Amino acid sequence: MTQQISFETQQQNHRNVQLDAIGVGLSSAASPFLPVFLTRLGATNLQIGLLSSMPGVTGLILAILVGRFLQTRRNIVPWFSLSRLLVLSSYAFTGLIAIFVSEALAVKSILGVWAIATLPQTSLAVAFSVVMNAIAGPEGRYALLSRRWAIIGLTNAVITFLATQMLDRVVFPLNYQILFISLSVGGLISFYFSSRITLPDQTPPPLIEGGHSLHENLRDYWNLVRSNPAFVSFVSKRFVYLSAIALGAPLFPLYFVREVAASDAQIGSINMTLTMVLMLGYFSWAWLSRRFGGRFVLLAATFGLSLYPALTATSLRVEWMIAFAGLAGFFQAGIDLVFFDELMKTVPAEYSATFVSIAQSLQYLSAIVAPLAGTFLADSIGLPAALLVSAALRLLGFLLFLRPDRRATREQILS
Repeated sequence: MTQQISFETQQQNHRNVQLDAIGVGLSSAASPFLPVFLTRLGATNLQIGLLSSMPGVTGLILAILVGRFLQTRRNIVPWFSLSRLLVLSSYAFTGLIAIFVSEALAVKSILGVWAIATLPQTSLAVAFSVVMNAIAGPEGRYALLSRRWAIIGLTNAVITFLATQMLDRVVFPLNYQILFISLSVGGLISFYFSSRITLPDQTPPPLIEGGHSLHENLRDYWNLVRSNPAFVSFVSKRFVYLSAIALGAPLFPLYFVREVAASDAQIGSINMTLTMVLMLGYFSWAWLSRRFGGRFVLLAATFGLSLYPALTATSLRVEWMIAFAGLAGFFQAGIDLVFFDELMKTVPAEYSATFVSIAQSLQYLSAIVAPLAGTFLADSIGLPAALLVSAALRLLGFLLFLRPDRRATREQILS
């Protein structure tokens, strides 16, 4: 049986989620500087590529196993907070390695730290959705996550600005050592508040309790997923759309540099505009969801974001790149919120960790394969044409969402 929690506990959970977001925003501000630091230490292109791809590879291999493990835990909160702490502590180890390890071994040692960090990263990706959904409930996901992600974005923006000022004024590599060690304090803040989240204990469902052979387990999982057609339908469509986004991800910086010939400062303005509008967009879409419903948000956001790569491919002017980035930030905020909300609507409550891990595995697959496909297309047909392919695939994803899911609709009517 699932115990109920009091209103006061629910309010405290909401406060802890937002205070945890400050810690996450503080530490994650170091993320963009990590590949820069490794490059300055002499890392090769392959090593920088490994830094980006390792989480996806580990997640693809282990996400479902991690989901099965978390499904057996009576309370997932300790695993959520510990996973976050381990990931964010990797920034501290990065700074310490730069102090105590020679430059010849520093790059490999830092990559080793982040390879190990992919294990708690995978656990965190699954646990995050389960914990946030349990705190927010069916009606509160937009409100909770719009505030949380806006706090993370604002904290990120402020810390990033301060960090760039410090990096320019302190000699290398001391500047990066200070940066990574100091910002890792956010991990302790995050752990303190996230570990204070209170959720009722859960009883593991029968399918997860074990005692079956591997073949029987796989058959049971297959039958369980097939018995939830709304989940299969949504994650399939989401996979198409996320693959289209991932395909275009490496194309935009290449287009800005090679086609638009934008300076570093101009590219920074493009990214800053996208981030600032993204934060404002979270609150706008939360309001729109209350007024028009989740389906409106789903269709409007997926259609609007499909325009971004097509519009980008039509211009070589920096001012238009900035304007288009603002447009993308607004619709991306809607995508972030509605994809989480719609996914959790289709996940059976008693098997939340299991189903989230399956959805996460598909997301990792698109994150690994699609960017490689994007760069291959760029080499074959050029950057503008490759951006148009990304736009076409996004539009296909929108059309899939636009098409009514008759089976899901019939189930909703019967329920």
